[in-house]
Amino acid sequence: MSELKLEFIGKQVKDMYGTYIGKVVGTVTDIDGSIESIGVDCGSLGLRQLPYEQLLIQGDYVIYIPRWRMDSQKLLRQKNLTLKRIKALEDLVAENDLMKNDAEVLHLKYEKRLQELQNSENEVIGMLKSRLEELDVQNTNVKTVIFDAKLQYRSNDMNEQTYQDVNANANILLEHINLEKEEINSFLARISHPDVEDDETMVKESNNDNVTTMNHENQVNDSTNDQGTPIAIGGDESKNEDDESNWLNEVLAKEIRHNR
Repeated sequence: MSELKLEFIGKQVKDMYGTYIGKVVGTVTDIDGSIESIGVDCGSLGLRQLPYEQLLIQGDYVIYIPRWRMDSQKLLRQKNLTLKRIKALEDLVAENDLMKNDAEVLHLKYEKRLQELQNSENEVIGMLKSRLEELDVQNTNVKTVIFDAKLQYRSNDMNEQTYQDVNANANILLEHINLEKEEINSFLARISHPDVEDDETMVKESNNDNVTTMNHENQVNDSTNDQGTPIAIGGDESKNEDDESNWLNEVLAKEIRHNR
């Protein structure tokens, strides 16, 4: 068995917001031996298969990147790059009117690309809104557990230590849910109002295909710390965007190679 496969076996799996998913029990490989997915023991929920391109290894943990996040990031990169190209063409024509005919062909090409991206945008927005609805249901369920525990404690059906444990664990889940909701809302806002002057790094690294995709230990600290506690994507905006761009670009580069 290759070292890469052994890296996965037996590791605990969490999503990038810190929520525990299960334990890796095996891998599913393609005919050439490359990993397609990993099998995760989710207890009574059974075995769940997670796509390889949505995974990062961080120390003793495998970090799972939700599909909505990868698709949203990819859409933003493509849309912002297209808008930058259109703006650059308009600036060139403004500076030199003789280039108008040559630029018009490219302008039509990029306008067509924007129209194509509109379909992808609608799908991504639908995915994000659907996930928000799921998180709202989870949020309600967790709050129901907290309220019921409080009732049991007040009626002396639960001792104080048990109540405190239930309350602490449930509130951690609420933090994870709120982190994901905040990021989804951030993506919805960015998709609806793309910034033509978006971070240059996102554009320059969009074709970065030469990164070692499994060396991620120091590149996912914006999602979890060493104890697996979720850390907000916000905070120091510039630093977090750079760190996020670095490790997420590795995920996207891995996905591009996987699809070739």
